[in-house]
Amino acid sequence: MTMTIKKLNEIKEQFAPIIAERLHENAHPCKDGKRIISLCAGTGCQSSKSLVIRDEFVKILKKKNALDKVSIVTTGCHGLCALGPILQVFPEGIFYTGVTPADVERIVDEHIIDGKPVKDLVYKETIKGDKFTSVEDTKFFKKQKRIALQNCGLIDPEKIDEYIGTGGYEALYKVLTEMNPDSVIQEVLDSGLRGRGGAGFPTGKKWALARPNKADQKYVACNADEGDPGAFMDRSILEGDPHCIIEAMAIAGYSIDATKGFIYVRAEYPIAVDRLNIAIAQAREYGLLGKNIFGTGFDFDIELRLGAGAFVCGEETALMASIEGKRGEPHARPPFPAVKGLFEKPTVLNNVETYANIPKIIMKGSKWFRSMGTPTSPGTKVFALGGKVNNVGLVEVPMGITLREIIEDIGGGIPGGKKFKAAQTGGPSGGCISAENLDVKIDYDNLLKIGSMMGSGGLIVMDETDCMVDIAKFYMTFIAEESCGKCTPCRIGTKRMLETLERITEGKGEEKDLVELEELAAYIKDNALCGLGQTAPNPILSTMKNFRKEYEEHIRDKKCIAGVCKKLLQYKIDPNKCKGCTLCARNCPVNCISGALKEPHVIDQSKCIKCGTCFTNCKFGAISKG
Repeated sequence: MTMTIKKLNEIKEQFAPIIAERLHENAHPCKDGKRIISLCAGTGCQSSKSLVIRDEFVKILKKKNALDKVSIVTTGCHGLCALGPILQVFPEGIFYTGVTPADVERIVDEHIIDGKPVKDLVYKETIKGDKFTSVEDTKFFKKQKRIALQNCGLIDPEKIDEYIGTGGYEALYKVLTEMNPDSVIQEVLDSGLRGRGGAGFPTGKKWALARPNKADQKYVACNADEGDPGAFMDRSILEGDPHCIIEAMAIAGYSIDATKGFIYVRAEYPIAVDRLNIAIAQAREYGLLGKNIFGTGFDFDIELRLGAGAFVCGEETALMASIEGKRGEPHARPPFPAVKGLFEKPTVLNNVETYANIPKIIMKGSKWFRSMGTPTSPGTKVFALGGKVNNVGLVEVPMGITLREIIEDIGGGIPGGKKFKAAQTGGPSGGCISAENLDVKIDYDNLLKIGSMMGSGGLIVMDETDCMVDIAKFYMTFIAEESCGKCTPCRIGTKRMLETLERITEGKGEEKDLVELEELAAYIKDNALCGLGQTAPNPILSTMKNFRKEYEEHIRDKKCIAGVCKKLLQYKIDPNKCKGCTLCARNCPVNCISGALKEPHVIDQSKCIKCGTCFTNCKFGAISKG
């Protein structure tokens, strides 16, 4: 098919009202009197059997002769991942969480047929007496502003018509028929959009550097190799709204005179890969990829390349080497990709979230985008919020929001009433933010000032039960294992730092270790080949800066205050609380506890293996660990 604006508008006119029926602000009877079940089919909810729930709905509705009463839509991530599987029923906008296949018949009988929501399955924050409020008014969603995630949880990502129903591909038509490449780049420059995958380099500047370089072939690439532990932002966008990435890459291609695009996506993201393949095939069928797009003479097509799980392939030069079929290793810059990138041709490379903003900027303008965020970091940022927080999930917030607002308001605070201790931003390349910086406004520059970085958007929350030396060891273990080995500072230096951390957590640390860690960190930052190596010491430097006392306690006192480092643990029995019940002694696997019946017991520290059996079995709180 050759897509024209007339056909595009016809599809939009048909599907825009269908999409509108799934919006909470449109709580009116749905078309043909049908209810709509919007079911999350992202990775998180699929792992909790959301597709089994879908099939169960079809089975039960057929059994009740009610299939004509419902339209079932499978979408991408709704955001509140901790409470999945999630589904919403419209027009009421009822938000169900933690649904199981066994709950389906109740929902069909009570809600779909009788019109009464199943109250005990509804998200509690949306229940106000006998009424139900919009999920957008809850703490988790109220402070969010969804731009990159706008269609995630709203449309069926496997249907191009639904994307067009939201205004999809209108931005591509606009740039091809109303704008020249320079004006597209200027709009992106004026928006202030910074790369959402790492250090925040201005996106428009990257495109502007590639445009004047002459070549018989130029390329546009998408970095979807999301390797940070706990990060799932890019995956969720690809699963929930793959066409916005295709459209944005075509816009980038037009702006720099590129006709070919590559999406480098992790092979461990099978749902994202499947949906990208479907979306690319649909775009080709509609004439939105391929030759003579919109009859303008512009040619552009996209191929997928699957990554093999190497963390270093998130670095742009290593990623491009991998696309070319070479070993995924970084190389020195300059030349930069805008001059010599893929196959030694000028290349623009951005990450998934960066591209997800492009169609919105083109349609709504740079001033609209700059109306959000901060002067130096406009727009929003998607975070994968995880760790010790009640509302684990995917959030998108305006730049400039504070960490406290994300954790306490959106995240619902720390489970069990425990105290906040730290938050790791930017993955292994980032740093740990302490409680004293909870009210710092989050943007690229402020995070750098406090010893962290934005990175791709992982945000791991830690509480008082976490040991910061152990956290640094965890990230350094990951970094050392994932080093490509090409340069000595990273290959050897990260291993030496890891060995030092292991000694400290085993009670073998010395005072000089802290000085040596700082010296080695400075050397690696100055001499590693790529950005990943240069930022490798950040977890150690930030934890040493903000939690130096913990390092000193591990070294001087041979003590882990959080009780995490096993070899530094000591279990002690308080003679004033011990009742002599012998329960601890009877359960000890190495018989290191002695004492007479009804007399205080004692632990032989030379025999204790720190298993914690005594601690968990004591009924009187007489045993402490520390």
